Amino acid sequence: MTLRLIALLIVGTAALPAAQEGNYGLESRAAIGAHHICSGLWVVGRVTKRTPVQIVAQDIMPFRDFSWDPNFSFRVSETDKRVTVEGPGIAPRTAKYNGDQGCSILPRGETNIHFKPIAVPRNLPDAETTPWPMGDANATAAPNAGVDAALDWGFKQTEHNTRAVVVVHHGKIVGERYAPGWTKDTPQISWSAGKSITAALVGIIVQRGQVKVDDFAPIKEWHQSKEDPRGQIRVRDLLRMSSGLDFANLGLNGPDSFTKDNKHMRIYFDGLNVFEHAVNQPQEIAPNTQYRYRNSDPLTLGRIVKEAVEAKGETYLTFPQRALFDKIGARNFVLETDAWGNFIMTGFDYGSARDWARFGLLHLWDGEWQGQRILPADWLEFISTPAPADKNKGYGGLWWLNRGGQWKGVPEDAIRASGHMGQYTMVIPSRDAVIVRLGPSPRGSDAYFTELVSRVLAALPQ
Repeated sequence: MTLRLIALLIVGTAALPAAQEGNYGLESRAAIGAHHICSGLWVVGRVTKRTPVQIVAQDIMPFRDFSWDPNFSFRVSETDKRVTVEGPGIAPRTAKYNGDQGCSILPRGETNIHFKPIAVPRNLPDAETTPWPMGDANATAAPNAGVDAALDWGFKQTEHNTRAVVVVHHGKIVGERYAPGWTKDTPQISWSAGKSITAALVGIIVQRGQVKVDDFAPIKEWHQSKEDPRGQIRVRDLLRMSSGLDFANLGLNGPDSFTKDNKHMRIYFDGLNVFEHAVNQPQEIAPNTQYRYRNSDPLTLGRIVKEAVEAKGETYLTFPQRALFDKIGARNFVLETDAWGNFIMTGFDYGSARDWARFGLLHLWDGEWQGQRILPADWLEFISTPAPADKNKGYGGLWWLNRGGQWKGVPEDAIRASGHMGQYTMVIPSRDAVIVRLGPSPRGSDAYFTELVSRVLAALPQ
């Protein structure tokens, strides 16, 4: 079946002038659009069904960052599960659905991926009959009127498009709310909250003794010459976004957004081998001298994880589910890959609200789950310690921190997995709480979520 839409109404969308970016920029915007339609249909669509027209209208057109062009049109092939977006004067761009590996943007001019997709079994008992948190039975505590009022407030702020909130206190769900059509099992795009999943996978290979945080990063390209300054980058520097690699982050709302100079963002629209793109950049500044939010660092860690897994003869594409998600009862994560089968956990990762709550509980419980240690004993301390190069004390080990008191009304020991447009999983050890919020917020999501958390905490018993 083929569907086609010509987007004529772009209310609220500020597309970049084509003269500033050229065909490359238009193609790039077409590519990210193809990805979002593809994942909306077949990743999110595993649970929450929507039409391509709804996906464009709800997930792409309203947001400046995606810059959907009024002249774009798209084709959806149900037969081979691919979406192509095209427009006048540009080459069509395609995203292809690969089952449990989600959707991949194909490189320019190419028609297929460069790896063999595989199924990712969930080796877990039936969720409905298995007690929380390994399953969903007996998941909720008695209703809390104050928490319900906080969620009422949160969902009334309709400009933020909140689609899911889960509040866990003392290990039980004390508040839970979903927008119409969205459920506890719907995998939603979580953007850079996936960086915190990368941190957990690094923690697992540290726990297995395959790498230490004080090791020089085992990237062969960086150790071919003693003169290569990248050989001095340690694993801890990558975890703290302090590698110093030359990886410009030019954002997604200016004239340089959809350009080749925007190395940080190109992974979302250029059909790249994201691991090779990350590790083959030059050094710009000395490691551990500046904290800079760059996708190069978690992607490099992703390659370290991949090589560690494969060195043990294990299957990389099933590793996160087998070594992490199965251990905590998470059934709905979908980690998408590039066209070469590398996880893009800096943005193209999908999880349900309850599964993010489980991930938060793992960290609330200091890396142990029902008596089994999954993360190293000192892992929570490491990831929640401010990066030495971050003067604001707001970033740790691929987790955001409140050590500088930026989130007013929230305890300073709070840590947060954070993704673009307001995808949040906050862990607050001093309050024995985890709070998850998902949905595409166009602006001001940080202040909104902080207020929501403050309202929830005021309703929880001390």
